[in-house]
Amino acid sequence: MRHILKSNFSLLNADHVSLDKRWNYKNVISPYHRLYYIASGEAELSDAAGIYKLVPGHLYMIPSFTLCNMNCKTNLEQFFVHLFEISSDGSSMFVDKRKILSVPARATDQPNFVRLLEINPGRGINRSDNPGFYEKQIFYKEYQQYNESQKLNQFVETQGILLQLISRFLSTTIAEPTLSSYIPEPIMEAVSYIHLNIEQPLTVKFLAQRAGYNPEHFSRMFERHYGTWFSDFISEKRVERAQNLILSSQLSFSAIAEKVGFGSLSHFSRVFKAHTAVSPREFLRQSRSK
Repeated sequence: MRHILKSNFSLLNADHVSLDKRWNYKNVISPYHRLYYIASGEAELSDAAGIYKLVPGHLYMIPSFTLCNMNCKTNLEQFFVHLFEISSDGSSMFVDKRKILSVPARATDQPNFVRLLEINPGRGINRSDNPGFYEKQIFYKEYQQYNESQKLNQFVETQGILLQLISRFLSTTIAEPTLSSYIPEPIMEAVSYIHLNIEQPLTVKFLAQRAGYNPEHFSRMFERHYGTWFSDFISEKRVERAQNLILSSQLSFSAIAEKVGFGSLSHFSRVFKAHTAVSPREFLRQSRSK
C-alpha cells in the first residue's frame, strides 16, 4: 500500500479513437504514462525489447520515458489514457519497468475507460495524433487547468479509476531496480525538459550542469540508457517538431527554424536533411503530393 500512496496521477488525455496507417511514429518518448485498451483492429508497438502486437481484449502500457515506435498498417479502435505520475520524492512505481507492458483485459477494464470519458469530457487530443505536435507545455497546462476545475467527487472518482487501471500492470511486489533497467531521475527530468523547452538554446553542457553532472559523464550515461547521444536526441526532437510545423502551419522555414531552437536557417536545413534525407522544402513538397 505504501507504494500506491507515494504516487498520485494527473490526467492529461483520454479518448476513444479509430486510427489508420497514419498512426506511424518512431522514437517516441514521453514524460507521462500511456495506457491503451484495444477494442478492435490490429497494430504494433515496439521498444528495445521487441515488437508487441496490439490485439483486441488486451491492455497495454508504455511507462514514461520509454523509447518506442507506433505502427498501424490497417485500422485500430482503442481507448487511451495519458497520465502523469506524481510522487513526493520523484520516484516512479515503474522505475524498473521501462518497457511496453501488456495484460489480458478484465470485464471491468473497458467500463472503467468509458466511465473515465464520461466524467472527463473533452479530454481527447483533438489536434493531431502525432506526439511531436501535441506534446507541448502549453497543452499540458491547459489540461492541468481542467483537473483543477473538477468537482471533488469527479476528481476522486477519476483518481480511483486511474489507480485501478495502473494496478493491472503491477505485480504483487515491486522489485528493486537493476543497474541495467534503472534510468536515473536526472536523465528522465532532462528528457522532459527537452520536450517542454525545445525552442530554447539547449546544449548538453547546460542540461548536465542543470542536473549537477559533468557533461561528458552525463552524455555517456544517457547513451547507455537510451542508445543515442544527448546531442543527437535533441536534434531529432527538434526535427520532429519542425516536421509538424511544416505540415500544420503557414510559417516560413526561417520562422520554424527559430521556433524549434536552430540558430540559423542553414543549420536547420543541414540537420533536417541529416535526419530525414530530404530538405525541409522537399519534405513539404513530398507531403503535399501524398
